[in-house]
Amino acid sequence: MSDECVGDAAAYVLGALEPHEAAAFELHLERCAVCREELDSLGGVVRALPMATRQYPAPKRLRRRVRRAVRHGSPALERSGPKGRLTAAFGGSLAALAAAAVAVVAIVGGSGLSGTVLPARVSGIAGSAQLKLVHGHGELVVKHLTAPGKDRVYEVWLQRGDAAPVPASVLFSVSTSGDADVGLPGDLSGVSSVLVTSEPLGGTSKPTRAPVIVARLT
Repeated sequence: MSDECVGDAAAYVLGALEPHEAAAFELHLERCAVCREELDSLGGVVRALPMATRQYPAPKRLRRRVRRAVRHGSPALERSGPKGRLTAAFGGSLAALAAAAVAVVAIVGGSGLSGTVLPARVSGIAGSAQLKLVHGHGELVVKHLTAPGKDRVYEVWLQRGDAAPVPASVLFSVSTSGDADVGLPGDLSGVSSVLVTSEPLGGTSKPTRAPVIVARLT
């Protein structure tokens, strides 16, 4: 990697660069095969990350913090306050990107629900999970969960009674510590169970494996 390569590829795909920085990086890409290759490798990770929560523009200060953490392998990205504290440890480029993006979604889109908390059963993998409910909406909170594995992602399903589970249009991965806060879109009224399975990147239209997480609402 040349001296001009400053680790902007991860920040670029996250949309964390300022407009003038993104323009400069795009010019750099035209003459740097190393950064182009890294950009290609990061694209799949971004597509697999959770996009379930409502999206809001990240504050500039937060974008700068994420960008610095991704560039320099900062030991932690923290957010303290009345809604709690989030810490995401960073490792190599791919792990850093995944952890940073998960942190951004949790920080910016997290709802801090304080209603009913339902335990969820975790099977076949390590970790714990719970489902928070308020006014018919839900947030799945997982801790120390085993990562879905190479070229795989966790997919969320909704089941009503004895009907087959249907996709919740939610894919997510976990931070390097195995944590994630996953917002569930729409109203959960009438849903009897929330399920999570490990699926190929991009998700599927029906489960291909047994659920690793089951949260029963009824």
